[in-house]
Amino acid sequence: MADYSRVYKMSFAGVYPHYITKAEKKGRSQEEVDRVICWLTGYDTGQLHSQIDKKVSMETFFEEAPELNPNASKITGVICGHRVEEIKEPLMQKIRYMDKIVDELARGKAMEKILRS
Repeated sequence: MADYSRVYKMSFAGVYPHYITKAEKKGRSQEEVDRVICWLTGYDTGQLHSQIDKKVSMETFFEEAPELNPNASKITGVICGHRVEEIKEPLMQKIRYMDKIVDELARGKAMEKILRS
């Protein structure tokens, strides 16, 4: 099994600006990034930014998330060379779900499709 401990210890606040930059380069907004992350995790915008201010680890970010969206399992495809639906480690899969939906946002996918509605 791969050792993901380095990824789990990364600060969410350290990753978040990269999500914003990636989206904004493609004409999307921080509000849209927040919306997809909140959809996935169950945080509201205030809670999301509180987690960023507290500089929690990726592990803590997902541990404290109110509720993973029941439609998260509908997120499929390849991110960083791995099929997200085939990742066995639950926390790593959640992190890759988040990477994937931010990637979809940056690629111009419609919000309704990203949110699996």
